[in-house]
Amino acid sequence: MRRIACGERPGWREIAGDAGFFFHTIDGEPYWDETHAYAFTLAEIEDDIEGPSAELHALCLDFAAEAVADERILASLAIPEPVWDTVRASWRRGDPSLYGRLDFSYGGTGPAKLLEYNADTPTALYETAVFQWLWLEQGLTEGRLPAGSDQFNALHERLIARLSEIAPPGLIAFAADTSGPEDLGTACYLQDCAVQAGCTTILLDLAQIGLRADGAFCGPDERPFAALFKLYPWEWAFRDAFGLAVAASPTRFLEPPWKMVLSNKGLLAHLWAREPGHPNLLPAFFEADPACASLGGAYVRKPLLSREGANVEIFSDGARIAGADGPYGADGFIRQGLAELPCFEGRRPLLGAWIVGDAPAGLCIRESDGPITGDGALFVPHLIEPG
Repeated sequence: MRRIACGERPGWREIAGDAGFFFHTIDGEPYWDETHAYAFTLAEIEDDIEGPSAELHALCLDFAAEAVADERILASLAIPEPVWDTVRASWRRGDPSLYGRLDFSYGGTGPAKLLEYNADTPTALYETAVFQWLWLEQGLTEGRLPAGSDQFNALHERLIARLSEIAPPGLIAFAADTSGPEDLGTACYLQDCAVQAGCTTILLDLAQIGLRADGAFCGPDERPFAALFKLYPWEWAFRDAFGLAVAASPTRFLEPPWKMVLSNKGLLAHLWAREPGHPNLLPAFFEADPACASLGGAYVRKPLLSREGANVEIFSDGARIAGADGPYGADGFIRQGLAELPCFEGRRPLLGAWIVGDAPAGLCIRESDGPITGDGALFVPHLIEPG
């Protein structure tokens, strides 16, 4: 794994605009950065990222099957008791999942270490699947990238195939906070994938979702949704006025309620308890567990539920060396062994391995100048070097 300078494509912002990538710059700050890239060997991708991602996802599914049958596990994840049956039912019906993203600390040496599983509402999807691939294709055409370079990226094709496989007949709705460029871009992209999969679709703001008398969720025209993708976490949805209507609704959800078992940092403590010593896992414990002492003074304190690094704190030699503010933490914390992000020329990449259905499908990289990957992290493309 190398960080390589490659220079920007002339006019890439216009190219982005033509491709519908309207959030490459957010609030005047760059989000997409192609002045450099990360280069991997094929062995690094296949052996260190793709293979472990498939194995870890399978372990997560095994854990989900155990979790829905054990109230103690559901309680440990701070899932509210009134929705336990809804979570169980979605698993036992076999409600299919669409996608997720496993985040790793990895620098090209040693096993990739799982930091968390964004199994419910991960973003960075369009820029991974489409604009990163376009960057590769144009770089090869223009001779800016080594001939024969490739990319770990089958995300676009896999999403279309997965939607074709799992979408029920009827109207498929895609909803997000449309005032947020990144959220809107993600929902628009998934809607486009669904259209290519042959689905009848609608895009709307979260606030436009309604509930019919027959229990189906709907839009302003009251057409019932056969399925609803919402870029809105389950822990928030179940606290809303319509949350308890999910249980009896004929509308199916992408992602299904059982995915909230995996989109919870408590998953990391349970995985370690099930697979202690797994090379791709870090020791992790719920904060009240006396076993936290085994971590010594080097660990990361994470809320069970949080996003974009909010409320994450890093300790080394017993001292707090980094922390991020945020609104999370009321549901509890875990402590996870410290696996610092690697440092390349002062920048720290976080690797996100995409899962579509149950199979690895691609890679994205967010790069920051500090040890916690937050909202301001850059998206940096990657390539696989020719053999």
